[in-house]
Amino acid sequence: MPLFPGAARAYREFRPSLPEDAVALLTDTVHGTPRPVLLDLGTGTGQVPAALHQAFTRVDVVERDPEMIAEAEKALRPLMRDKPLGVHACPAEEFTAPYPGYQAHLVTCCRAFHWMPQDQVLSVIDEVAAPNAVVAVMGDGSLWTARNAWTDALRALIQAYLGPERRAGTEGTYTQPRRRYEEVLADSPFCRIEEHVLPVVRRWTPDQVVGYLASTSFAADQLFGDQLAAFQAQALELLERHAVNGDLTENAEFTILLASRP
Repeated sequence: MPLFPGAARAYREFRPSLPEDAVALLTDTVHGTPRPVLLDLGTGTGQVPAALHQAFTRVDVVERDPEMIAEAEKALRPLMRDKPLGVHACPAEEFTAPYPGYQAHLVTCCRAFHWMPQDQVLSVIDEVAAPNAVVAVMGDGSLWTARNAWTDALRALIQAYLGPERRAGTEGTYTQPRRRYEEVLADSPFCRIEEHVLPVVRRWTPDQVVGYLASTSFAADQLFGDQLAAFQAQALELLERHAVNGDLTENAEFTILLASRP
């Protein structure tokens, strides 16, 4: 079953892609590597390989949500053309090498590591990663965690409908991870860690923000039940009041942890 039923289209259309600086940093990790292979875990709708594919001779994407992986394959097949694309509909911790001798040179996980059994996933990566491979765990928070006038007002509106606690997944509430990603990586074979924090300025329209909310676990459509239309109308009106010349500005940080074996 999908983790976020019906959210794949919104995810593909409204989730921000990788910043240009992140693309440059990640592709530089395989500079000089003959025939580099990218393995993207928790690929969602394939945003990471869509941004990086030109630097790789093979791409493998792993995603447990059937709606998401279908969107990813649809987006990536035309981009890869005559290059091999491996599409693996399974949880990241169940990924196995698609052929004998398979090795990934860059393993990425963007905005998804918190959903995974992290120690198990890192053990799987250790089995399929090239000796000099780099693991990139990255993300940039969300409009729930952003702090400015319009995101504060939007978060308060969501809480008015769904309660004060942040929702997570199809049921339940968000809990802070027990350990920071740096600690998890430090206890893995990929214990040499570099942190890169890239400032990002995004411009949203009110309609884009409402579309984005449908792709999240904290404001997914199904959480609102028969109040969805009322919530969306109020959210749009609120965002239009806060917009300046039709735009809403988000100042974010895109954090990348690059981890490798010592």
